[in-house]
Amino acid sequence: MKNNDWTRNEFLAYVLLYAAHCDYFEDSKELQFIFSKVDDQTFNRIHNEVVVDSEDQKLNKIQQYISDNNLTQIEKEVILRDIKQVFFADGTVDVFEKNLFAVLKKIIE
Repeated sequence: MKNNDWTRNEFLAYVLLYAAHCDYFEDSKELQFIFSKVDDQTFNRIHNEVVVDSEDQKLNKIQQYISDNNLTQIEKEVILRDIKQVFFADGTVDVFEKNLFAVLKKIIE
């Protein structure tokens, strides 16, 4: 799927799944939080994309979506808050998650 065709919900699923997958292990609590934000069909379709994409592709897709869509500051803050919630869902934040959050924050803000 080309990211410029993503709905807002698909974009959210992609970003949150990327956050959950950044340490190559998706905790059940992280997935539970993501399922609270997106439907099963979107989750499954986007999950495959996240797993297949390289790190550069993931970051480029996110950056492209942000630049192509006029997100308000509030929308950006909500996305960043949701990313934090994915990271904290399992009770710990590791170095991979900290580093990814710093990168995503720069891209999204």
